[in-house]
Amino acid sequence: MKRAGQLIGAIANPDNLRLAFWKAAKGKRGKTDCRTFQENLEGELEGMRAELLRGAVRVGDYHYFTIHDPKERIICAASFRERVLHHAVMNVCKPVLEKAAIFDSYACRKGKGRLAAVERAQRFARQHGWFLKMDVRKYFDSIDHAILSRLLRRRFKDQAVLALFDQILASYETAPGRGVPIGNLTSQHFANYYLAPLDRFIKECLFRPAYVRYMDDFVVWGESGWELREVCEQVRAFLASELKLDLKGTVAINRTVFGMDFLGYRIFPRIVRLARRSKQRFARKFRRYEQALLRGSWTELQLQQRMQALLAFVLPVESRAFRLHVFDRFGVAANGLEPRDPRRQLEQQREELPVSEPQQQHAGQQEQQFGVPSGPGPSSTGALDSAAADPAAIQSRGEVESAGKEQVSAVRC
Repeated sequence: MKRAGQLIGAIANPDNLRLAFWKAAKGKRGKTDCRTFQENLEGELEGMRAELLRGAVRVGDYHYFTIHDPKERIICAASFRERVLHHAVMNVCKPVLEKAAIFDSYACRKGKGRLAAVERAQRFARQHGWFLKMDVRKYFDSIDHAILSRLLRRRFKDQAVLALFDQILASYETAPGRGVPIGNLTSQHFANYYLAPLDRFIKECLFRPAYVRYMDDFVVWGESGWELREVCEQVRAFLASELKLDLKGTVAINRTVFGMDFLGYRIFPRIVRLARRSKQRFARKFRRYEQALLRGSWTELQLQQRMQALLAFVLPVESRAFRLHVFDRFGVAANGLEPRDPRRQLEQQREELPVSEPQQQHAGQQEQQFGVPSGPGPSSTGALDSAAADPAAIQSRGEVESAGKEQVSAVRC
């Protein structure tokens, strides 16, 4: 296996450092530390370049805070200057780490991602009758620095780059010689690469072709429960002996037809839904966002920006009925954040017109047809969901159905 060398010059290249700044500043232009760095951009980049070539880069300037979504985690956010450094390093070193990845590893890789992993998992669920789902206990906090350093030396031979890696690893510990900070770009790539030996072990030693991993969540498929129990014990032993990691006690072995929770979704062979915890988190955030708007803490634009990110998680899967239920309960649908049924909009327009005034067409306005559209319309399920969300639409549709029945009776007579 050929190792990569002479990379520190490419990392310290001015063009690479400018690209790193552009990546680190994306979405951060309004932050004070980003503006301060940009005001003296050339000087900051020149100073970073000199530190890289000299082998004396400043690291470890972290800001800590706690999140509780979906569980309590301590996030370690590097300073803006250090984030620029991380991007500069990964711009050059990421392709080297990519060569160690198998096809079915989906985290921190271009062209992969969460939805690609879910799609692949559903494909395996259609092909096999049983699944084994595992994840690692306190993964980021349990990564061993010595083992990771040894794995990195299998891919890199540039001593300056390896010394920089060791310096980044030594800047954070949860226990002596253990742990990488959650929130850093380098940590994501290091953590994904740390389990590359596990991927090879499952694929090449256990001969399990139906396998998907997203960071420390991984699934193996098979044809019976007993064979997957053997796989679980072999994986547990490999992690303990080779990587000093432990599996969580919540190992799941079950039939694929019963569904599997993976990356926030419930995956069945023919359909993908939201997992129960994802539904709870979605409804809780929607309610909090609505309250922020009512209190005046957010503008409607800020609300829509956050709703857009929240909806991006639930829209790719079967979740329409659940979304409509949440919208109706918390009043979000009234703000125009969810695409509506065109027939429902027409019914609302009819209700808004005064009864005494004829529905005349204004100049320059196309003629509106309130009948059933000739092309394919929304599904019956969508119509029922829309009707349940709008009592006025139910009443109007009932009147239309009554008129249709009277016409049919007249024809029969």
